[in-house]
Amino acid sequence: MDAQGSPGGTAGVEQAVAVLKAVADTTRFQVLWALARREHSVGQLAELAGAHVAAVSQHLARLRAAGLVVSRREGTRIFYRVAGEHVVTLLQSAVLVARADSATGAAGTAAPGAAAEPAAAVAKGQARGRLRARPVAGG
Repeated sequence: MDAQGSPGGTAGVEQAVAVLKAVADTTRFQVLWALARREHSVGQLAELAGAHVAAVSQHLARLRAAGLVVSRREGTRIFYRVAGEHVVTLLQSAVLVARADSATGAAGTAAPGAAAEPAAAVAKGQARGRLRARPVAGG
């Protein structure tokens, strides 16, 4: 897929939509956000996301299928991390778009106090002290 131009036809569009669908879940977004900072085991991710280990394992399987996370085995434990900086960029971009959308409102004008509102999933994790935003490169 050409990152600068068109997504490369129907197959490229379908791949892009599959990636967005994989991220479009509060728990998966929180898991990815945590993995963007450092690698974690399933148990650590479950604790961070406030979810059951089995549920987080299912989410990780979906993220792995979408090519967003990779894993490594250390003895009996499996550790996960994002597949690359492109995943971090995707997450940061989603937060920026959400902030811009909430700041401008539906009519394209600034909504009162909306500029300070982060994306809901990130805010939930940050409010619990579990997730911290990474600075955007060049910003």
